[in-house]
Formats: sequence, structure tokens, C-alpha cells
Amino acid sequence: MTMENKKILVIGSGPIIIGQAAEFDYAGTQACRSLREEGYEVVLVNSNPATIMTDRDIADRVYIEPISLEFVTEVIRKERPYGLLATLGGQVGLNMAVELSEAGVLEKYGVKLLGTTLAAIKQAEDRELFKEAMERINQPVPESDIFSDVDKAVEFANKIGYPIIIRPAYTLGGTGGGIAANEEEMYMIALRGIKLSPIHQILVERSVAGWKEVEYEVMRDGAGNCITVCSMENIDPVGVHTGDSIVVAPSQTLNDIQYQMLRTASVDIIRYLEIEGGCNVQYALDPYSNQYYVIEVNPRVSRSSALASKATGYPIAKVAAKVALGMTLDSITNAVTGETKACFEPSLDYVVTKFPRWPFEKFNLADRTLGTQMKATGEVMAIDRTLEGSLLKAIRSLEIGLDHIELKKIAHETPEQLIERLRLVDDERIYVVAQALRAGISVEKIHFITKIDMFFINKIKNIVTLEKKLASEGITEDNLRQAKRYSMPDKVIARYANVTADDVLAKRQEMKLFPTYKYVDTCAAEFEAHTPYYYSAYAMEDEVVPRGENSVIVLGSGPIRIGQGVEFDYCSVHSSWALRKAGKQSIIINNNPETVSTDFDTSDSLYFEPLTVEDVMEVIRKENPIGVIAQFGGQTAINLAGPLAERGVKILGTSVDSIDMAEDRERFDALLAELGIPRPVGALVTSHEEALAAAQRLSYPLIVRPSYVLGGRAMEIVYNDQELDVYMKEAVVASKDHPVLIDRYMVGMEVEVDAIADGEDVCIPGIMEQIERAGVHSGDSIAVYPAQHLSEEITNQIVDYTQRIARGLNVKGIVNIQYIVANGELNVIEVNPRSSRTVPFISKVTGINMIEYATRIALGETIKSMGLPTGLVPAKDYVAVKAPVFSFSKMGLVEIALGPEMKSTGEVMGIGRTYSEALFKAIHGANMRIPEKGHILMTVADRDKEEAARLAKGFIDLGYHIQATGGTGKYFEEHGIPCVIVNKIHEGENNCADLIRRGEVDLMLNTLTYGKRPEREGFQLRRLAVEMGTPCLTSLDTAREVLRVVAGRANEEIKIEVEALQDFEME
Repeated sequence: MTMENKKILVIGSGPIIIGQAAEFDYAGTQACRSLREEGYEVVLVNSNPATIMTDRDIADRVYIEPISLEFVTEVIRKERPYGLLATLGGQVGLNMAVELSEAGVLEKYGVKLLGTTLAAIKQAEDRELFKEAMERINQPVPESDIFSDVDKAVEFANKIGYPIIIRPAYTLGGTGGGIAANEEEMYMIALRGIKLSPIHQILVERSVAGWKEVEYEVMRDGAGNCITVCSMENIDPVGVHTGDSIVVAPSQTLNDIQYQMLRTASVDIIRYLEIEGGCNVQYALDPYSNQYYVIEVNPRVSRSSALASKATGYPIAKVAAKVALGMTLDSITNAVTGETKACFEPSLDYVVTKFPRWPFEKFNLADRTLGTQMKATGEVMAIDRTLEGSLLKAIRSLEIGLDHIELKKIAHETPEQLIERLRLVDDERIYVVAQALRAGISVEKIHFITKIDMFFINKIKNIVTLEKKLASEGITEDNLRQAKRYSMPDKVIARYANVTADDVLAKRQEMKLFPTYKYVDTCAAEFEAHTPYYYSAYAMEDEVVPRGENSVIVLGSGPIRIGQGVEFDYCSVHSSWALRKAGKQSIIINNNPETVSTDFDTSDSLYFEPLTVEDVMEVIRKENPIGVIAQFGGQTAINLAGPLAERGVKILGTSVDSIDMAEDRERFDALLAELGIPRPVGALVTSHEEALAAAQRLSYPLIVRPSYVLGGRAMEIVYNDQELDVYMKEAVVASKDHPVLIDRYMVGMEVEVDAIADGEDVCIPGIMEQIERAGVHSGDSIAVYPAQHLSEEITNQIVDYTQRIARGLNVKGIVNIQYIVANGELNVIEVNPRSSRTVPFISKVTGINMIEYATRIALGETIKSMGLPTGLVPAKDYVAVKAPVFSFSKMGLVEIALGPEMKSTGEVMGIGRTYSEALFKAIHGANMRIPEKGHILMTVADRDKEEAARLAKGFIDLGYHIQATGGTGKYFEEHGIPCVIVNKIHEGENNCADLIRRGEVDLMLNTLTYGKRPEREGFQLRRLAVEMGTPCLTSLDTAREVLRVVAGRANEEIKIEVEALQDFEME
């Protein structure tokens, strides 16, 4: 290979959805760097703007374009790469490679697929081929068969007996799959699975639910060398998707015979399939014999490989990228130790626990049952010398309001009630196990019901026994040592021992009992580790070398969840890089195994710890830094700023007082009044009665929400007294400590600004406007840069208000302000004195690295000294559009209509020379693929009929057919718009639901009439559309823009063109 053709195309994994989160950003970033180390030119295609991977410095050519056949083909045509690496972009990247190959694109342009071959990918992914391959090498698989016809599938299931597992081919995170207990469930799941699989086939197999689930992470190179990086065991038995299971590494309950048996099987499988790079094998093991089944093989870097990398310190993605180039394991140096080669198997002298983070608090009606379809949005990882310690650390890392393995709401249940609860497989089961042990239910009984291995139940029992000892004996030296060995926080110890947390701390100081920090060193200390990557344990020896007086701690953002995604991790990473550039030592504290911030070389020191006050304070005591940066870790880090400052820690950047002024409603109102800046009129109420009184004063519609929230949790728009009444009773409990905010809801356009300020000057890189009218959460709205519909006068006003607010709050760093423009008037809705989720997007499209400048300001520089322009930076001559991506199909019973509560899990970006082109790319990239000349079903609320009629006319002119239900249809006919009137669900046969089920609807537009309750017609229709994969829009504004794009494609205004970020003049 000569230097000219050393160009490699890497396909990323696109937007974050449930089942495919930030682990691919981490793997992709590591791989791109690894390829460049070897002197290759890297071309990247990925549609996700929120990640480090799509930064200009990660690849030589970065294309933030939709990952679809047309666009990727265009990139290949333009760039002519020598090779394509597809195993780092999750299922999306793999499926894209298969599509490119089958469409003949790779052959036409002479692109070589690097790493694992297509044949091998197919053998692992295609259920039929996989089964045949396993039979050839005598590896047992559960009895199963492949179907693309529902009736035949049901017949087979009836023959081999229920329960039955259904898995669609080529989908990720178990989408569309499930476990059927009877014929009726079988029919529904099979129907959905066949529809959701890209090749319309499902695997129907006998269920081995209740067996142990064990995973191995294996590597192989082109010469056939194999190693196992890590074995992991799920605490939850087979039947719960591994992404929703609590996982421990290394495996804890296998005896040596079982461990070696499965290890040998893994190596045999990866050799037979000829996989080159990383691979993940999942087994079901019968706990009573040594019988096992191979459940599945992922021939790519997966969620488990991110976990295995972080758990062992073995950089899987980095090594996999080099293996794909044809290098062998014995010639690659392991970057963590700097001495051993990559063919050296890691060994661990600690226990790692991974705990999933579910989004149920956002969706209170959601079905919380865990099964074969993944529902978690993110995960945390904890490391300790004891399993008890690592489990307790993981629980308090989740940020779900728990500091211990204890749920308040089940504290008073009787043993009978607890036994009933143990039968439910849901997100609370592990806490129920602990409570059952407290209630005296035996370990054997719990094991019998839950099928969780006795080993794990006994570990939880150890914790419960200690609680009882603390309660009876108080804090003795022995008890305190034991509690700390289990990593129990001071306030939990205090709660059980019935003393104060300060008493516990005093006793610890007297005993000199503080955590020691240990290396994650991949080889149980046989070789020296070169990267400082630590966890805390109460042991004898401390391995930390403090970074000295020049260090700064950056607080990370914890697990990925709706409302706080990978964007905040992006900010932490950039802050760490900026600190190093400024000559400081950077230290990151975080607990998310899937992200770039916890990669071993992102910071000078990394602490894998829960982000709680006590855990962070211990690290601060150890390192004694010059200060802590809290504005880049989302709400997680901001919430820590106050308590840390009270304990004498220096918070760099915006002061704690300024943060409080922006978040405390009354202080903020006073500031705005002083500055003479208007905001929507509102009130702060602490009881039900006050709420109704305020409503009379303000007049409906109103927007209601609790104070201090992130991502608009429990926020609603109410139109009358009755709805307000329901909200105050069901959604929140108002009190003196937790007041509820009530504001007049203004109908207008939302505008968002991210600015950098140093206390004097303010730099505004750009202004974005949102397409959906106010009332839709900004994270769920399509945003456009530069704003398209603002007059010069309003723009100047925005700049003026932004400067005045930033100075008034004395912001030193980043501030995010949301405005609303209604009837030509500008009002402020919200101010966040921290980096927001739009910072990565704005940084990428304007070429201004906001985080780097904000970090330098925190260290004492000024906007003038850094040479940044003040005021609004002139808009660029191209347009970028950010569109949200949702994961509704993963969650049963969730309302998909958009409102003030955030629901999207990720985002995509489209960038182009015109607004239409950028919008087309964003909508296409967000998978709102709308066929030409199809059928559109419209059913809208009365207040939207007039606007909907105009839209319908536009679609008809383009050759679409309109279907509408009763009221809407009648209105259309009266206004001369041809449409077919269809029955509502309760109006008998051949109704709109039947049309959706039969696939006769290509796009649905449904706006809300009040009452987002599951039994309402609209709710049922919207859920059905999700289950059947029909695009469903719930906002007329989104529909209007979709129409614009479809029209642009029809009259050929929009062509398929791609440009790398490096081509847009970023000066």
C-alpha cells in the first residue's frame, strides 16, 4: 500500500438511541486516532454532532452527513478511499457496509472492507447461517427456526412449547423482539418483529430464561492469534437483555472447569468465523449442570467492549483498528502499560459492577418490565476490592435519588407483598431483594423466585447484616472498618447507627480511616502501569501520586439519560484538553464507562468514582487541586458546586452565587426587573389553593413545572382549571421547599443563544431558532443556525439582552439563554449559567471552540486577551440544522406527542449551502424517511384545522393522497380539499388503526386534544404508529418543514451533495 492510497473511511453509529449509546463514540474516537498514529488519512461519516468523534481534529475529513446509501456513496465517490472500516459504528455501521456491498458500491469504487469480512459478519448476524455454523463446530444453540411468515412462526412455537424468544434479524438492542408466553403474545410480537427487521425475518427459539448469562470479550488478528480480554457475568439471569442487566466482571460464580470450557468455546467460535478485531460472545449456562448454549455473537465492537475496555484497561477499539490494518496482536504495544504487548491477557484484582440507567422517571406511564428488548439509556460502572463495595458505589452513581441499596417506598411492606414484588422483573428488583432479606426472607427462597445466583444474594445479605450490626452496636471501630470496606457513605452509616454524618467523619479522622486509591493496571500489578486511572478502596496501600499544585479537577456528567446526554461528556473532554494546553494538570472524576472522558488518555489522572459530595471530597482531599470546574458536567456537576463551595473548595469560573441567582426564581426575577428585561408573567406557588388563585390572575393557557429541573421533567401545558387540578395532584407535590412555577404560555418562536462571557465582555458565536413553536422542549425541537426569521431589530435586542444578563449574573464561562419572540416582542424564558446541549453543535458549525475559551476564562484569561470578537459573530454563509431522534419503539405505553418535557435520546445534524438542503439532510438523517406520493393520515385538534388544511393542499399538489378522520375530514371537504374520510377506532371496521396495521399509511399527522391518557383515541393511534414503524408527527411546524423538503426533492432543488466540515470556511 503506497502513501497515496492510505485513506480509510470509517462509518460512525449516528444518533444516540436506546441500545446504541456513547460507547460507539468512544470506540470510534479511539480507532480514528489509532489509524492516524499509523500514518493513515481518515475520512469519517457520522451524523451525530454531539460527539467528540465528529470534531475536526479526530479525522482528516469529517462528513456530518446522514448515514444512508445515497450519502455514503457520494462520500466514497468524492474521497475514493482505499479501505472501509465498519465494525466501529455499531449495528448502524455494519448494516451500512452490508448495504454498500450489496448495492455494488464497494466494487465499483474499488473499496476494500478492512477487518472482519462480509461473509463473517453475515455468518454471525444472519440467524440461519449462524445456526449452521455453530452446528458445524459442535457448539450448542437453542432449538430454533427462521420465519418471515407470521402463521408459520406461531405454528412452530406451538410445536416446541412456550415460553418462546423472538429476535428480528439485523436489529440492535433487541428492537422488536420479546418473550411470548402464549399464542396470542406470539402473534403480536412476531408481526411486529417481521415488520421491524430490515430483511423481514425473525428467529423463533426456545427460551432458556433463568439460566446464567455470561459474556466473553475476545480479540483475534489475521494471523489467528486469539486472546480473551474479559469475562463478564450478568447478575440477572437470561431473559433480561444484557444492556438492562447488572453486570459484574470478572465472572464471579463460574468454577474453573466452566470458565475454561466457555473460554475455549469463545476462541473456537471466533477462529471459525474468522473475525478480525473485537468480538463479543454471549452464553446461557445451566446453573445445575455444565450444559450451555451460545446465545449470540456480535462480530463488532459493542456496548460490552466499552465496558470490558474500561474494566480491564485494555483498549479494545484501538487494538481492533490496528488489527484491521493487518497488524498482529504480538506486534501492538498496550498503551496502558506501555510495556506489555496486546497479546497479553488482562487479569483483574478488583470487582467491576455495571448498573443500567433507565429513563422511567421521564415516562411515568411506561412499562417498566425488563425483557429481551433493551430500555436503558445509559450505564454507570464502579470498581472496588469487594463486590459489596462496587455494587453500593454503582447505586449511588446512578443519580436516581438513592444513596444506598434501599427503596423508601417498599420499607413498610409485609413479607407477602415483598414476595409478590420479587416475581416482577423490573428496574427495582435488586432493591426488593435487599428489602426481602431485611424482612427475614431466606436466601434460598429469593433464589428460587428470582433465579439470581445465591452468591450475589449472599453478598447483598452481608450488607443487610452490617446494617443490623450498626443499628444494634453503633459505630465501633470494627463496624466502621467493615462499612467502609463495603464503601458505605458516612450519611448511610450515620442513618443506621443513629448518629450524625459529622460524628462518623470525626470517628474516621480519629482512626485515620480514609480511602486509598488503586490503579486499574490490566495485569494485577505484575507490570508497572503508566496511566493513572484510579478507583477508591479502603485498603492498606495507596498507589496515587497526587498531581501537585498545578492541578484542576473537572467534574463529569455521570450516566447518559434523557435530558443529559453525550453533549456534556463532550464538554468535559474539551475542558480537560484545554487545561493541558494551558499547562495545567487535568483530573477527571466520572463514572460512565461508555464515554471518551473516561478513556485512559483524555486526562492526566482519572478517578472512576460516584459523583456525590462525599466521594468527590475524598478525591479533593487526596489531590488538593487549585480548583474545580463544575460548569461542563450538566446538572450533575452544577448540583455539586454549592456543597463543595460550602466545604471550602474553590469553584473556578461562574460563582456558586451566580448559579443560584439564575436558578432561584425570586432572585432571578429581581435581576431581570433591575436590568429592565421582560419575561412571561408568572407566579411561584407552594400549595394547590395558591395554584388555582394564580391561574385566575394569569389566565390560561399556562405552563407549569417544578423549580430546579433539567430537561423539563414533569412540565405540562394546561388549558383550564380541571387540567391544572390534575397536574397539581398527580405530577407534583408542591411544598414550601419545592415550589411549583406557573407561567403564562406564550405562543411564539423560540430562539436560543450560547455565549461566552468573562464578567465584562460577551462573545456570541451564533443565534439558533427553533422550528417547533414554544411549548416543545428545546431539546426535542429542530434548531436552525443561523436563525432564518429574525429582524435586524430583534437580533440587536437579543445581543443587548444577552450581554446585560451575562454581566448581571457575572458569568465567567458559558451561559445559555432561551428567548421567545411573540407578537414582535422579545421575552426571556430561561437562563442556564453552564454549558448546554447545543454547545457541541454551535462549536462545530461556527468553528469557535467554546469550551476551550470558557476553560481559559475560568483560569483567569479574558475575551480580549484571547483575541475573541465581542458581540455577535457574523453568521456564516451556510446553514446547519439539528434534528432530534427518539427511541419510542423501545418503550411500551409511552406518550410520543412532543411537549415541554424532553423525550429525545439523541440528535443528528444536516449542513448545507441552503436552508432546504440542510433541513433535508437533518430530516433524512433522523430517519423521517417519507416515500414519494404516499398516503397521509391527518387527524387534528380544532384549533389546528385551518393550518392543517393549508398543509394538506401542499401535499396534494405533490401527488400525495390525504386520509382524515371525521371532524378533520369534514373541515377539509368544506374547504375544497379532496380526502378520503376514514373511521375512528371506535367507529367500527376498516378504521384508521386497521389502515396503519396493514401498512396503508405512509405518514401520520396527529395533534393533541387534551388528555394525554392511554385510553384516549389519539394516544392509541400514536402508539400504534410507533409499534408499526409509521412516521408520526405531532407538531404542525415539523409537518410544514417536512413538506418543504419533499417539495424541494420533487422539483429537484435539493441534490445529494456532501461536504466535509474542513471544506466549509470555518474562519
